[in-house]
Amino acid sequence: MRIPPPLQILTAVLALALIPVLRPAAAEPMAPEFVTVFSAGDAGYGSIRIPAVVLSRRGVLLAFAEGRATPADQAGNDLILRRSLDQGRTWGPIQIVQEDGAHSLNNPTVVTDDHTGRTFLIYQRIPSHLKERSAHIATGHEGPDIYRCLVTWSDDDGQTWTAPRDITRSAKREAQATTIASGPGIGIQLRHGPHAGRLIIPFNAGPYHLWNNYAVFSDDHGATWVAGDNVPGAFLPGPSGERRSQINEVQMAELGDGSVRLNSRPFAGHPVRKTSVSADGGRTWSPVTDVPEQPDPSCNASILRHTPPANGQPGLLLFSGPHGTRRSRGTVHLSRDDGATWPVQRRFWEGFFAYSVLVRLPDGTVGCLFEADDYHRLVFARIPLDWITSDDP
Repeated sequence: MRIPPPLQILTAVLALALIPVLRPAAAEPMAPEFVTVFSAGDAGYGSIRIPAVVLSRRGVLLAFAEGRATPADQAGNDLILRRSLDQGRTWGPIQIVQEDGAHSLNNPTVVTDDHTGRTFLIYQRIPSHLKERSAHIATGHEGPDIYRCLVTWSDDDGQTWTAPRDITRSAKREAQATTIASGPGIGIQLRHGPHAGRLIIPFNAGPYHLWNNYAVFSDDHGATWVAGDNVPGAFLPGPSGERRSQINEVQMAELGDGSVRLNSRPFAGHPVRKTSVSADGGRTWSPVTDVPEQPDPSCNASILRHTPPANGQPGLLLFSGPHGTRRSRGTVHLSRDDGATWPVQRRFWEGFFAYSVLVRLPDGTVGCLFEADDYHRLVFARIPLDWITSDDP
């Protein structure tokens, strides 16, 4: 029997309705990508360590390190740089930013002033006859046995750098400090609150085992620098009753309300990261407390404000470091409550993993420059943010 045209149409519609709708599966986030930036032996350096990385205002990525003659913390270190014009996929040749003969230049810490476009590099000069544990490192601001703090800057995306300027009197406490160390890693510029625009460089100062954390900051785009107060609660009793500090190398990040949270390498106390918060732009601090979600083998690590506050939410805070009792298992942590808790932890590197520094790339990708392969390489990871947040509970 011939079906009339209207019934043919109805039959076809009903048949289509019975066909299951096939929706494409959600795309898997892109996995992290890795590229070697520095290797031991490059440019004649026996060892290359201590990463720092920053983005210029025009989007050029600058990766710094200490070029060392031998695998020692003080080995006539130069400060070296490679630049990337494509968000870390490829890198230009090694540049020597600063050198000082047999004297060691240590602890590169970088920050870009987004108002002026100037990129600052802060570091320390250690005389060739001194090591970090030397008993005769002097306090004060003058003399042959002191650590000095220097700053150099670039106005052309890291292509050229100024002669260094000595800011020891601003960064070092005259009567107390022997060793001083910026970072190492990155500084920050505040974007919210009453101190918006302030440049902040994280510091620690010795003597050895008696370290303090504090901030050195500038409210005039790096023309002058001021040291804030020490973080309270730094010291615990040692095994023989002596005082020992539970903090050392340190990084800082801005919180949603313009406060600042520091995250420090642990020494005394529980083997977890240490933290403190400043409500006045780094001038004073709350007492040191533990970060229980971040076990740490005593290694420098990184904290970064990735996403600014919006719609009443504080945004995203990230942390990277080794996870556990050894320098291995590179892990990125995520916090949605300004670092009060860290519920998301994603491991992106299984093997040896030591010092690391985070950077936010222009497209939102998370960059991480880290020490790998028993300090023989500095590797740059490009980690998609949705790869990290895909593990968000």
